[in-house]
Amino acid sequence: MKLGNVLTAMVTPFKVDGSLDLDQAARLAAHLVDIGNDGVVVAGTTGESPTLTDEEKLDLFRAVVDAIGGRATVVAGTGSYNTAHSVHLTKEAEKLGVDGIMAVVPYYNRPPQEGLYQHFRAIAESTSLPVMVYNVPSRTSSNLLPETLARLAEIPNIVAVKEASGSMDQVSEIRRRTPAEFMIYAGDDSLTLPILALGGTGVVSVAGHLVGRRIRAMIEAFQKGDVKTATAIHLELLPVFKAMFITTNPIPVKTAVNMVGIPVGPLRPPMCELTEEQRQALQRVLKEAGLLD
Repeated sequence: MKLGNVLTAMVTPFKVDGSLDLDQAARLAAHLVDIGNDGVVVAGTTGESPTLTDEEKLDLFRAVVDAIGGRATVVAGTGSYNTAHSVHLTKEAEKLGVDGIMAVVPYYNRPPQEGLYQHFRAIAESTSLPVMVYNVPSRTSSNLLPETLARLAEIPNIVAVKEASGSMDQVSEIRRRTPAEFMIYAGDDSLTLPILALGGTGVVSVAGHLVGRRIRAMIEAFQKGDVKTATAIHLELLPVFKAMFITTNPIPVKTAVNMVGIPVGPLRPPMCELTEEQRQALQRVLKEAGLLD
């Protein structure tokens, strides 16, 4: 099952009063496909998933499937730190016609490796959809080890990992231990090219909201063996990649998407606006990248 090379973890549009803006979510999903994304991840961390209710997540999945289903991949963020809850949301998402699900390593309760294995196995066994495991130790306080991921890769519908440990040794070890068809996605835009060099597939991107077409060009150049061009595009995009993390994601990217004229509304607390200094720094980077007049 191919999910695509460039998947953007979509921000969740809200109205001024903080309620969900489903019409704008549909428009944003279509726009992301238009600018070079193979698909979107809905209700991930970038989509402010911790502040979304189950009902809101399901409404989002439905709206995005209606907007781009059949044209691009829709991956639903259904994982949490509760196995039963993750299974429930996965089953509900499957009914809505999503193409795959992404499940994050359980956060806060910090299960041991065997607990992580059982968690993802239960999710995978509850669905016929392809499952992407999301490893992000900086947010979860748990690192899914390569040997555990190798065991999970033996489960037929666990087909991919979004790897955001930041460790190229860990990525190498995952590639060494998993079948060639198992997909490794960068969880950090700036590590896409290094991860491609280690046998990765692509990226679950934040910057894809702004430069999806260029990220796609970078990956295609690399796949054709034109490493020089791929490197040049990587270096060109690096300031944008870095600007997306001047403070906690998704604050910079949501601000940037609003800045470039796509109204996605406010952030939900506990996320807050950029400081004036951060806003000016972001504006500078967007202008230099030709994304703002």
